[in-house]
Amino acid sequence: MTTTEIKTNDRTAAPATTVRLNFAKAAPKAFRAVIGLDAAAREGLDPALVELVQIRSSHLNRCAYCLHMHTTDARGAGESEERLHMVAVWREAEHFFTERERAALALTDAVTRVAEAGVSDEVYERAAAHFGEQELARLLALILTINTWNRIALATAKRAGTDER
Repeated sequence: MTTTEIKTNDRTAAPATTVRLNFAKAAPKAFRAVIGLDAAAREGLDPALVELVQIRSSHLNRCAYCLHMHTTDARGAGESEERLHMVAVWREAEHFFTERERAALALTDAVTRVAEAGVSDEVYERAAAHFGEQELARLLALILTINTWNRIALATAKRAGTDER
């Protein structure tokens, strides 16, 4: 392993050494489309739940840029440090989250890791028990959107703490 590679959980990730493209400038229509999906997905969802889902997906995808952005946003919206620290281990710290939040986090895990095991009927039914059809569709769109943002940030080597919003 070279000095520029980092070994993590059987994955070798090489930090970016070159400046990569600015996705928003290089593909403005695509960027605006993702922003539109993001806005539509959030509509009517509890802002605290939105941040928890985005934080969890960013943990799973190892996206430091989005994780920093969404933990900062959650703090600004009044989320407790205690709960922010527990998102990564929400299954082991279930008492920090409501049943509705746990259902959303379980769906976030399944959709983010969909290639590993799909989305089980149990996970889907648990979420459907806590969210009406339209709200569940928006939650699913939110999970899809944060996964897209994570992939954009990772592919373009966005650095945590450099949010341009």
